Formats: sequence, C-alpha cells, structure tokens
Amino acid sequence: MKSDLVKIAPSILSADYAHLGDAVTEATSAGADYIHVDVMDGRYVPPITIGAQTAAALRSRTNLPLDVHLMVEAPEDQIDQFAQAGADIITVHVEACTHIHRTIQYIKELGVKAGVALSPGKPIISLEEILSEVDLVLVMTVNPGFGGQKFIESMCDKIKRLRMVLDSRGLTTELEVDGGIHAGNAARVVEAGARVLVAGAAVFATELSVKESLEKIRASLR
Repeated sequence: MKSDLVKIAPSILSADYAHLGDAVTEATSAGADYIHVDVMDGRYVPPITIGAQTAAALRSRTNLPLDVHLMVEAPEDQIDQFAQAGADIITVHVEACTHIHRTIQYIKELGVKAGVALSPGKPIISLEEILSEVDLVLVMTVNPGFGGQKFIESMCDKIKRLRMVLDSRGLTTELEVDGGIHAGNAARVVEAGARVLVAGAAVFATELSVKESLEKIRASLR
C-alpha cells in the first residue's frame, strides 16, 4: 500500500486544550488529511472533553474534514448539533445507539458521512446488517476513553478480517483505526487493511513538531 493512499487524522484529544485552534491550524499546515475530534460525555466513557460549540470554533481554523467521534450515550441526541457545527464525518458506537440503522440514516440525511465504531470487545458481526450503509468503520485499538494508551496487538487480526469482509462485498467504506498508533506500528496496521490512521499522542505529545511527527509516521509506511 502506497503511503500517499493512507490518510492520517491527528486527534486533538492529545493536543494542548488551551491552544486547540492553534493545534488544528498546525496540523492542517503540516499535511494532515482529517482532523479527528473525540467527544466524550463522562457517561459512555469517564472523561468529558468538548461539545459542538468547540467543534464549530475549530471548523473555522481548517478546511480539512472534521472527523467527529462521538463516545457518548444516546449520540442521536447530539447529531444535529455537530452537523450544524460543521462535522464532515460523524461516527457513533453500535452499543450506544438504541436504533443504529435509524441513527446512521439520520446522519446521512443531514449531508454528513456516517461512521460506526467498534470497541475492542465488539465483534465485526455486530455491523452485519448495516455495513453497506456506512461510509466509515472505526476499529478501536485501545479501549475508548483516554489518550496515550498502548496499542492492543490482537486488534491487527480484527482489522484484517474486516478488510476481507469489505473487499469481498466490494465496499468502498473507509477503514479507520484509532488507538496507540505511531511510527513503530503504523505500517503493520496499514498492511492489515487500515486506510485512515488516527494518531494523537504520536502527533501532539512528542518532542518533535507536528509536521515532523506526521512526516515520521508517513515515512514509516514507505
């Protein structure tokens, strides 16, 4: 897989929250493909991060797609807000939705791409009936809720199996991976089948600049 066919989505979860706008601007200038926005409500996962108002403010700092990952209970209650804030992709967790098909359809009706996330313990089969409806599947390679966690190695097999399912059905659904991604494992994850890499700590929490960090990840894919 050529590195220029792989997208990198820096996650602002690991950025300095006092300077989120600057972090988004820097990542945009550095050649990021998406800006990944992790939204946590303190219920589905313990932390609380940002809401739609912050996402709207960040929208003005980049022309890149805003890749919004809702780690919240009843995400259907917040879809309107994030769509209005300028989200280009809204991803929800299967188990957080009472009616996942209805939620996916509603996201798409708003003109936003719809994604579904699989936590490490959630099987691929849980997407069986909606896989052809979604634009993106996000495989979590850490348990949702905290940045800077260690990559769960067994998830590489899950990525491979999901890639086989997508390819066998002729689906163009993007396969995104989030959790513990860095230059040391990015190539392995891409080889397994990922096409979008979410990287937080490896971009915003290193001694390198954001540009240097992104270049390091891309160089590891060559």
